[in-house]
Amino acid sequence: MGVAQQMDCRNWEEDSYRDVILQERETLSRTVFRTAYAPNPNSNPNSDHVVTASSDGSVAAYSISACLEMGCGSSRNRNWLAAEPEFLIRGHDGPAYDVKFYDDSLVLSCGDDGRIRGWKWNEILESKESEQGDKMKPVLDLVNPQHKGPWGALSPIPENNAIAVDSQSGSIYAAAGDSCAYCWDMEKSQIITGSEDGTARIWDCKSGKCIQVINPEKVGSGGSFPCVSCIALDSSESWLVCGKGQSLSVWNLPARECVSVARTQASVQDVLFDENQIVAVGSEPLLTRLNMNGDIISQIECAPTSAFSVSLHPSGVAAVSGYGALVDMISQFGSHLCTFRCRGL
Repeated sequence: MGVAQQMDCRNWEEDSYRDVILQERETLSRTVFRTAYAPNPNSNPNSDHVVTASSDGSVAAYSISACLEMGCGSSRNRNWLAAEPEFLIRGHDGPAYDVKFYDDSLVLSCGDDGRIRGWKWNEILESKESEQGDKMKPVLDLVNPQHKGPWGALSPIPENNAIAVDSQSGSIYAAAGDSCAYCWDMEKSQIITGSEDGTARIWDCKSGKCIQVINPEKVGSGGSFPCVSCIALDSSESWLVCGKGQSLSVWNLPARECVSVARTQASVQDVLFDENQIVAVGSEPLLTRLNMNGDIISQIECAPTSAFSVSLHPSGVAAVSGYGALVDMISQFGSHLCTFRCRGL
């Protein structure tokens, strides 16, 4: 985007020029921290939606078919097209870090304000106009507890960095910034957390006690990236993958042992299982697919220079999002179906 081409020097206005520069910088620095495909009984991804959580606190829903019609824009000039959301709301005061679906009824988000908020997905789909601001109130609004200190002083509300849902037990989990994992509507189940202390831990939610500590090996990190930045559990709940610095470790949970460790060129920021394969993204513009032995199967260049999230549609289409408010949709064969820039508030 060339700013000089937009300005008419015969009618120079310094304030207008400054506004253009600031708006461009704000757009380029905005980050999509998480994407999630909306539930849809139709396996055709073109009739589906993708929901985003962004650094400006917004939660937005985009029509995949409308984005596919836009195409990919210009990758050579990084002139990505801006998509128009079907739904846009200020979900949080501060960045929104995660978005998940609770069955097909609620879309949930969490953020820097320490809240988990939920909106009815059917109402979002039925809304005729893109909602903004506070027009559509959440039907669910949970706030992390504050700890009481000396003389009754309360600590700040800790942020929520990620959420997970278990619709069968009716539980919602949050990984918070006070080193705690919180559970609402708690039933007998387990939850796995990754932490800045460099470990992943398995917890019994009924007793609140840690039942297993997993310490991923420091392969490739050199001790510079001590935290476990991302974890994923496979559908059988027997295999766990942990991202720690520039490495991925695969664990067999019943045997309680690490079976493979893979090096990466950049810090890993999100990971998931795709049947017997592992899909990962990080602080480089690559979508990496590995086998369970840690061998790289493929690497596909993606639009965000730093990717924070990867989501998979049942059809195999991956949505990679990250820096620059970009979402890159990549087919299972590696072709770029569309790339778009999310709109801000």
